[in-house]
Amino acid sequence: MSLLRRIEKKPTDSPQPEPQRSQASGSPVQRRTVPQARDAYMDLKNRVQNRLIAELDPAMDVSRTDDVRQTIKGMYDEILQEESIILGRRERDALFEVIVAEILGLGPLEPLLADESISEIMVNGAKKVFVERNGRLQRVNITFESDEHLMRIIERIVAPLGRRIDESSPTVDARLKDGSRVNAVIPPISLQGPILTIRKFFKKPLTVEDLIRFGSVTEETMEFLRAAVVAATNVIVSGGTGTGKTTFLNVLSGYIPSDDRIVTIENAAELQLRQEHVVTLESRPPNVEGKGAISIRDLVINSLRMRPDRIVVGECRGGEALDMLQAMNTGHEGSMTTLHANNTRDALSRLETMVLMAGMELPHRAIREQIAAAIDMIVQLERLRDGSRRVVSVTEVQGMEGDVITTADIFKFEQSGYENNRVIGTLRPTGIRPKFIDRIEQAGIHLPPSIFGVAQRLRY
Repeated sequence: MSLLRRIEKKPTDSPQPEPQRSQASGSPVQRRTVPQARDAYMDLKNRVQNRLIAELDPAMDVSRTDDVRQTIKGMYDEILQEESIILGRRERDALFEVIVAEILGLGPLEPLLADESISEIMVNGAKKVFVERNGRLQRVNITFESDEHLMRIIERIVAPLGRRIDESSPTVDARLKDGSRVNAVIPPISLQGPILTIRKFFKKPLTVEDLIRFGSVTEETMEFLRAAVVAATNVIVSGGTGTGKTTFLNVLSGYIPSDDRIVTIENAAELQLRQEHVVTLESRPPNVEGKGAISIRDLVINSLRMRPDRIVVGECRGGEALDMLQAMNTGHEGSMTTLHANNTRDALSRLETMVLMAGMELPHRAIREQIAAAIDMIVQLERLRDGSRRVVSVTEVQGMEGDVITTADIFKFEQSGYENNRVIGTLRPTGIRPKFIDRIEQAGIHLPPSIFGVAQRLRY
C-alpha cells in the first residue's frame, strides 16, 4: 500500500494539511478501493514505460540484454527523479523489472516462464491465465492490461521468426528462444479474445536418468531402447496430446551414434540433439500472398537428397507419412518420428490414414505392407489420471498375417493400485524377445535375457 500512497502524492508549492481521521470513516488509504489503487499503479507504470520507449535508441541492439538493462536502468532512475516519484527500494526494483519485462521480454509471462515447476502456460484472453504444475491445471493471479496488450506480446513472439498473425491468418505455431512451443489463436476464430498456449521445455533437456527417476520408464526398458536405436531400428513414438512425445523422442535421438548424419524436420524446431553432425530443417507457412509455403512433406522429400543416415521428423500429421515410410524402406534405417494416437493399434490405423492423405490411391494391403516393412517398433506414451507421463508399452511390429499387421508387446505397463492420488504400477517385460534381436547383436550389443523377463539358464 505504501507504493500506491507514494504514487498518488503530487508535488505542490506548499505543504498540504494532514487529512483528519476518525474511527467511523477510516484513513484515506483505507477508504481507497482496489480498482483505484490498481489504476494509480498502472498510470505510473505506463507513464514511465512510455517515456522510456520514446527515449530509447531504436537502433539499440536488444540482443545484448545486460547492456540494454543498464541503459534502461539509468534512464529509469532519471525519469523517477525528474517526476519527483518517491519509491522504496523494493518497490522501485519491482517496478523496474515489470517495465523491463514489457520492453525486452514477454511482460506478465516472464515470471511464469522463469518458474521451472510450470510445464505449460494457457492464456484464455487477457484476464484468464492458467498453468500446468505436476500434471494439474490451476489458475494464476496474473493478467494482461487488455486484449491489445496480449496481442503485442503475441506479435513480439512470432515476428522474429518471420511469421504473422492477423485476421486473414488468425492462427500461428511458433517457438520461443529456449525452444518452448507456442500456439496462438486470435479473433475472429477465437470468440474470447487472443488465446496463447506455451508448452515449456526444460532449460536443461531431460536425460534418461531423469525419466527413470520420475518413474516414466524403467532402466531395463531404456537399455533395450538404446540398443534398438544404435542398431538402426525404425521407431515411432506415439501418444495423446501432452504425453511427452517430443521430449521422449529427444531422449531417444541422443542414442544415435555421433558419426551418423542426422536431418531433423519439424514445424517449429524443438528437438535439442547433442550430436555434432545435425542438420535442422523447419517448415514455413505461406506469406501474405498465400505463396512460399514449405510443408513437412516437402522437407522430407528434400532431405533424401541430403545424404542422411537418419531422418528424425518431429511429428507426422499428413501425407509426409508416405514419404517417411519410403525413406525407412530405402536405406534410411534408424529413422524416427512421433504421431498422435491413443494406443499402438490406433497408431497403425492413423499411419495408414495419413498415407492415404498423400493423395496416392494405394490398396489398403499395399499400405499395410509398407508399414509392416518399415516400422520396427512403437513406443506408446500415456498421461495417467494422476498427471504423470509414462511409457505404457513398447511394441514390436512383426509383419503381416493376411491383411492384418501383427504386433507383440515387449514391455507393458501394469497398474497395481491408486494411492494418495498417485498411480502405482511399473513397466514390465512380457517375456517376448523381438525378432530384430539379431540386428542388435550384429551391432555388437548383447542384452541379457533378464531384460526381457527370461531367467538366465544355469550352465553346468
